[in-house]
Amino acid sequence: MTDAIPFYLHDLGEAELDAVRAVLATPILTTGDTVNEFQQRFAAYLGRRHAIGLSSATGAIHLALTALGVGPGDEVITTPMSFVATATAILQAGAVPVFVDIEADTGNMDVTLVEAAITPRTRAILPVHLYGQMVDMRPLRALADRHGLAIVEDAAHCVEGERDGVRPGMLSEAACFSFYATKNLNCGEGGALVTDDAERAGLIRRLATHGVTKTAADRAKEGYRHWDMDVFGWKYNMSNIQAAFLLPQFLRLERKVADRQALAERYCRGLASVPGIMVPAQRPRSQSAWHLFVIRSLELDRDTLLARLQQAGCGVVVNYLPIHLTAYFRERFGYRPGDFPLAEQWGDSVLSLPFWPGMGMDRVDRVVDQVRAAVAGASRT
Repeated sequence: MTDAIPFYLHDLGEAELDAVRAVLATPILTTGDTVNEFQQRFAAYLGRRHAIGLSSATGAIHLALTALGVGPGDEVITTPMSFVATATAILQAGAVPVFVDIEADTGNMDVTLVEAAITPRTRAILPVHLYGQMVDMRPLRALADRHGLAIVEDAAHCVEGERDGVRPGMLSEAACFSFYATKNLNCGEGGALVTDDAERAGLIRRLATHGVTKTAADRAKEGYRHWDMDVFGWKYNMSNIQAAFLLPQFLRLERKVADRQALAERYCRGLASVPGIMVPAQRPRSQSAWHLFVIRSLELDRDTLLARLQQAGCGVVVNYLPIHLTAYFRERFGYRPGDFPLAEQWGDSVLSLPFWPGMGMDRVDRVVDQVRAAVAGASRT
């Protein structure tokens, strides 16, 4: 339908095309100078010493855990309210994810539940800054320090987030980011990791390129030199083409987060009068990156609301169904409904509405009207 509202539209354009053309005019399309420039810009933006451009946030989490020595027999505490990659990256490292339930009003990991989940096998904690709002990192860091545990942040939603003066990567051993097609900073597919530890950063760079000691860009600059493989690695490196898409977007990051903030406030005002619709709470002294705008449908069945909005031409998705109730985790680990009640309540009721910088207040108002009509239609049936 012509008046349909998509879930998301990117704003990549001429600046990104010019940057990619510049890369195509060089002989190195894989990891090279453009990636190095991106890494410097990204580290500076977050105030961290080192950034490593990678192929995905999933790869970033896997490498961060591996570089910290997490492996078979170890446990990593995380949340079931996330995309499955949060937990599968732990499995890729050879460890076992241990879930704790979430805060009832934000959907974020409940930090007060973490200590009870710690066992002698626990090696790390993996918080997820859901939808762009940061987990309470100060008490989590204090808890991790008391127990000698590492923290790896899943900041896939949270490049621009801040809470109590803390930004991603400030209170952890590493923070991991996604540049997937719908992310605030995006290049179709991609990711990054930041850390302040130089030795860890060097190891992760090698782990991301098969563990070899010379990259293609190194060999192009220096002439061929025999290389070695001194650690088992994977293929997770970022290409110059991906980095070229990302670099121009730094100029728009702050404007875009301000735009998302304004759109979110408009949504909140409009939805406040719609019965049975709840918007996640925002913590004080906190700036959400506003990656997604989600609601919870507390009276009308979520899937009914989803179907009605789709029929009206409104692009909606679910972020997320709880990880522990997916078929794989149920079959492998024996999880059952009721194990994490709050995450399950969110999984049954949450819905992501159309949301992107530049969508305009008129589209927000139309979506609000569509939600109101869907809810009112339910009350008449």
